[in-house]
Amino acid sequence: MEIAEVVWPRSAEEAEKVQEDLRGLVRAEGDGREPRLVAGLDVAYGDDLIAAAVTVLDASSLEVVESSVVVDRPVFPYVPGLFAFRELPALLDALRALETVPDLLVCDGHGLAHPRRFGLACHLGILTGVPSMGVGKTFLVGEHVEPGRERGSWTPLVHEGETVGRTVRTQDGIRPVYVSSGHLIDLPAAARRVLELSPSYRLPETTRSADRLSRSALREASG
Repeated sequence: MEIAEVVWPRSAEEAEKVQEDLRGLVRAEGDGREPRLVAGLDVAYGDDLIAAAVTVLDASSLEVVESSVVVDRPVFPYVPGLFAFRELPALLDALRALETVPDLLVCDGHGLAHPRRFGLACHLGILTGVPSMGVGKTFLVGEHVEPGRERGSWTPLVHEGETVGRTVRTQDGIRPVYVSSGHLIDLPAAARRVLELSPSYRLPETTRSADRLSRSALREASG
């Protein structure tokens, strides 16, 4: 996978400027093609380590066909709205180690549903050129009403008068997830994908498999 080389910011001010400079490149629209390989990305945190995992699933069977994990120390402090800069370096290294190129990246986090409309999913999509979307367990910005209790019910997630995502119920009566476009995919398609990837549980299988791998790698690295 070809990934742009990056000079990482050294301060919150520099990081915010990166987001402002790059967000104009985001295209929240897709070509309508069905993905064959879908990658889940997740990061587990220890005391001073992070484990960034990527698992590539067959979009039809949801079986894992390849995985990669990188354990490293975060190079950027925790700052609300700039969380991507803690996770991106290790996630990009994990993506570089893959032999296959996924057709879609599904991030445990947000895309356009971000204060500067440039969350982790947007950043990954721009740097890799691969369609990307975010699926958050909680929402970062915006307001919404609770969707219906049935699987597939959804309501818009709105921030400052703009629809930035959808609150989607992936299982009957279970807490919803928060879906947003990252890059090269539109919001209706992203919401449809999250349901396809979540046949049995609240979170998509992409996130569940990457979460297991990242946690296992972190436990092993921590002894």
